[in-house]
Amino acid sequence: MNTKSPECWSADPRARGLRVQLSPSQSFVLPFEHFIYSEFSTGEETETLKIVFATHEVVLRGKLLRRLEQAMQRTELAFVTAIPERYHALVGETQPLIREVAVITPRSEEREQPRGEEE
Repeated sequence: MNTKSPECWSADPRARGLRVQLSPSQSFVLPFEHFIYSEFSTGEETETLKIVFATHEVVLRGKLLRRLEQAMQRTELAFVTAIPERYHALVGETQPLIREVAVITPRSEEREQPRGEEE
């Protein structure tokens, strides 16, 4: 019987980018050179960590995500993925848990149109 808790993130001081796994068949690697900023917020039941790169935004929802923010600040956050709900109970109360991962790619027409101007 495997007693190891499922891992939804990893840190590596030698990482050169963040690998975001959306599913077993789809992932992104975003280079740290394109990292712009991150934003952490906490709500009543969940925390949100938004990591913004030049070309994509990665939005993580879960608990104890502050540790991931700190790893990103040191450019050591190497991997993130969501854990299926059936495994949430296996993650301890002291470990980060990623419930949801979203990658947002800005549409090209949004980048071309200046903000604040009306058509």
